[in-house]
Amino acid sequence: MPGSPGSGLTSRRSSSRCASRCRTWSRPLPQRRGMLIILSSPSGAGKSTLARHLMGWDPTIGFSVSATTRPPRPGEVDGREYSFLSRAAFEAEAVAGRMLEHAEVFGHFYGTPRAPVEEAIAAGRDMLFDIDWQGGQQIRNSDLAEDVVSIFVLPPSIAELERRLRARGQDAPEVIAGRMRKSRDEISHWAEYDHVLINRDIERAAEQVESIVTAERLRRTRQPGLVEFVRGLNREFEERQA
Repeated sequence: MPGSPGSGLTSRRSSSRCASRCRTWSRPLPQRRGMLIILSSPSGAGKSTLARHLMGWDPTIGFSVSATTRPPRPGEVDGREYSFLSRAAFEAEAVAGRMLEHAEVFGHFYGTPRAPVEEAIAAGRDMLFDIDWQGGQQIRNSDLAEDVVSIFVLPPSIAELERRLRARGQDAPEVIAGRMRKSRDEISHWAEYDHVLINRDIERAAEQVESIVTAERLRRTRQPGLVEFVRGLNREFEERQA
């Protein structure tokens, strides 16, 4: 009945319980340290397609724009696909220690500028790397190794790998032959990676990459704020018992 003492007491108790619940639900989630997501594969196995899918799936994932000495291809924009540098400028950056990793591939240098990566990790943002095994190995051996999640993509067969390379229609026959020769060496490094998937179907492979990223984000070691978060839960227990 409105205005009765019993009704008022019930209301106050309900309000108190609600306040406690509201504190629980409004408690900020623990901050997560960013990850370095490495995607590697032989040319034609699908790593670039999977990289584009991953960024569409979660637009908060940043793409690490590599620096390279190779000339731009039609449609490529400096600073978007790559930062295009002269050989002298690239070597100067590498010598100064401003490259997280670098390697020579098919006669051109490729590398990852260090500063943007370190800034993203500290801010809790994930960075995606579409790089070969040499670059992946250097990052895994760097001072950021604990932040790395490495994924290697295998083709379902060598015949399918060659078919995909030819279907792209962007390389001359001799270039395709060179990529096929190099693919055997690249595939030999599969066991160095945390996760390995076989890209028989691109949609299924994309789902697998999503699952890997989701699970890796929940690792205890990637959530340094969990300690304080659990302390807050314990304080709530103490408040309820007081």
